[in-house]
Amino acid sequence: MRPSVTRPGRQAPGEGVRIRRAIARDARRLTRLVQASRAYQGPYAPMVAGYRVGPDYIEAHRVFAAVEEATGRLLGFYSLVLDPPELDLMFVADDAQGAGIGRLLVGHLLDEARNAGLTGVRIVSHPPSEGFYLSVGATRTGTERAAPPVVMWDRPELLLPVT
Repeated sequence: MRPSVTRPGRQAPGEGVRIRRAIARDARRLTRLVQASRAYQGPYAPMVAGYRVGPDYIEAHRVFAAVEEATGRLLGFYSLVLDPPELDLMFVADDAQGAGIGRLLVGHLLDEARNAGLTGVRIVSHPPSEGFYLSVGATRTGTERAAPPVVMWDRPELLLPVT
């Protein structure tokens, strides 16, 4: 079932969703969202097979979660590194994609980056996600080469300007 934010004519994208700072107790839900992502099936599966978003990661980074207000359901999250400025992680639940959650997260990321005095945020994208980042204003700046055995494929490198 798609979250309530996707019902046409009833709610605007992002309505009924709040973005809050992730806390250590969110670690399992964030990990499940990463490991269940359809974007990492097939040849990309090894990348997230043992991936874990631990409480230590959440405490050490600027991790923000998009949560459906009515149910508390986790719809997506991102992690912003300030120095050097980079989007470390961004995931949206498969059944919440297309509901504006990714754009809501990017808008929040831009606010956070602007408040931190950043002028741009580097993104090393999962190849199938490049189109999304281009659609929210990022520009391609290069290619991050594969680094076997951890990452077996080249990835687009982009810059999201903070205006």
